[in-house]
Amino acid sequence: MTTSSLTIMFENPFWIGLFERIDQAGLSVCKVTFGAEPTDKEVLEFVDKNWHRLQFSQSVETPSILETKRSPKRQLREAKKQMQSQGIGTKSQQALKLQQEQNKVERKQRTKAEREAEKQRRFDLRQAKKKEKHRGH
Repeated sequence: MTTSSLTIMFENPFWIGLFERIDQAGLSVCKVTFGAEPTDKEVLEFVDKNWHRLQFSQSVETPSILETKRSPKRQLREAKKQMQSQGIGTKSQQALKLQQEQNKVERKQRTKAEREAEKQRRFDLRQAKKKEKHRGH
């Protein structure tokens, strides 16, 4: 069973959406920047059009929660309580941090490869120039 939730909050100066997905593997998170405060309709359209494009972080283990039947009133109270709570959960923060570190490592590898390719290109250019100078004599 997979459950998903979306929390929209204001992080100065932008509104962000925090998508949380809990499945057998654990908790994975995706952070999306909206800019101006999104309306309910805009959020719904965004989820419909872009859900498949969201890049969730690697899963972080979460303690298993046994599903029990709850009364509708209790469910309403819990939903209301979740709506009132502020901030990002610590598991979500860990998942976001893990994703940021992963992106950082990938970016470093990519820039290093580009730098090495540029260095090799310059070296080859210098060698070709040297050969060109000696070719006429």
